[in-house]
Amino acid sequence: LPGVSLQAAPPAADRELALVHTSHYIDAIADGTLAAAAQREIGFPWSEAMVERARRSVGATVAASRVALLEGVAGNLAGGTHHAYAHKGSGFCVFNDVAVATRLLQAQWARGTGGGRGSRPLQVAVIDLDVHQGNGTAHIFQGDHSVFTLSLHGARNFPFRKEPGSLDVELPDGCTDDDYLQALEYALDTLEQRFAPQFVFYLAGADPHEGDRLGRLAVTHDGLQARDRRVFDWAWQRRIPVAFAMAGGYGRNLEDTVKAQLTTWRVAWQYHQRWQNGRP
Repeated sequence: LPGVSLQAAPPAADRELALVHTSHYIDAIADGTLAAAAQREIGFPWSEAMVERARRSVGATVAASRVALLEGVAGNLAGGTHHAYAHKGSGFCVFNDVAVATRLLQAQWARGTGGGRGSRPLQVAVIDLDVHQGNGTAHIFQGDHSVFTLSLHGARNFPFRKEPGSLDVELPDGCTDDDYLQALEYALDTLEQRFAPQFVFYLAGADPHEGDRLGRLAVTHDGLQARDRRVFDWAWQRRIPVAFAMAGGYGRNLEDTVKAQLTTWRVAWQYHQRWQNGRP
């Protein structure tokens, strides 16, 4: 995609991870001393490379959020690790990138370097459109009125024990484009009625696609593109910066996942251009 600037992801430091995760969990991941059952719940075998990747996945979302504050839109080629809790990982998620980035943005805002100082914390909305509920993110922010967690996900899909978020919209197996987009419209309308975000994290999962091995929905590529356009347009109309991450994608054909993610980036780049040019 011409015009997209790629940067190497910086690793998240322990002090940054500790804004969300327990010190015991951070140390166990770093040292490889996590209990075998807890490592199996993550789904990856431990290695130094796994630790490095997990840190950089968080660091990329942190970096994207800071760029988005300045330029309106920025993204992480990985990220969206929404199954990670403060004290444990799960479902291929080691650390929760959006949660850490949220806390760092709020700290930056409180210091008056995020575009303004207010009497309340930076108000952050998480629009999670991965097909699996963002249980870790919901649990981390339960009771925190400065963060609104919206999750549009398969009702019968993983995780099988959902965590209540600010807004959970459950979808039936086989959900098609029209029903999916109608549910998204309802979710965005409800978000606007209940919350006034100053920043949005968007998890643009490719796994609602009809060809996804783990998705159980029937959303087409056109449907996913319409979804992405609706989210970015919703934020653009309100001049809310967006940092996005890829989250899940498990296509039976790898090309389907690549196509869905490339479409998300193409749409994001178009809205980035609007931010730069100030076009309506």
